[in-house]
Formats: sequence, C-alpha cells, structure tokens
Amino acid sequence: MSEISIKLKIADREYPMKVAAADEERIRRAGREINERIKQYQERFRLDDKQDLLALVAFDAWIERLKHDAARRENEKLVSEKISAWDTMLAQALQE
Repeated sequence: MSEISIKLKIADREYPMKVAAADEERIRRAGREINERIKQYQERFRLDDKQDLLALVAFDAWIERLKHDAARRENEKLVSEKISAWDTMLAQALQE
C-alpha cells in the first residue's frame, strides 16, 4: 500500500501526515467537515477560542457516533431475529 505525504489544515493549524493513497480523499473530507463544524459553532456561539470550538466538534462527533452505534446494534438485532425466524421456518419445512 503506497503512502503519500499531505498537509491537513484544521482550526488554522497545519498537520503534516502520511496516509494511504486510498484514504487521502476521506481524510481531506474529514478535515473539511471538521473546519465547517468549527465555523458553525463559531457563528452560533460567538466563540473564538479554538480549544472550545474543537471540544464542541469532538463532542458533537461522539454523539453522532453513539447514535450510529445504537442504530447498527438495532439493525444487527433485527437481522438476527429475521435469520432465526427463517431458520425455524426452514427447519419446519424440512421436517414435513
């Protein structure tokens, strides 16, 4: 896997990093979205402190992750229940 060197600017700071070429666009997109959220919080709360803004973005991102994790667990439960029901129906059909 080939790595490339990029510079990512987040909250007015540049972060040099080496990333897999296949991940470059995803990483750059993440940087753009973080900066956009910083801008939204800056306008919404009239904050200039980068640490406060980054903390709000991190908190927001973690809440989203928890929501996605809960939804994934619920989907996995539903799939498992469906498979179990199909397994039962198939077992009954094979007994006949």
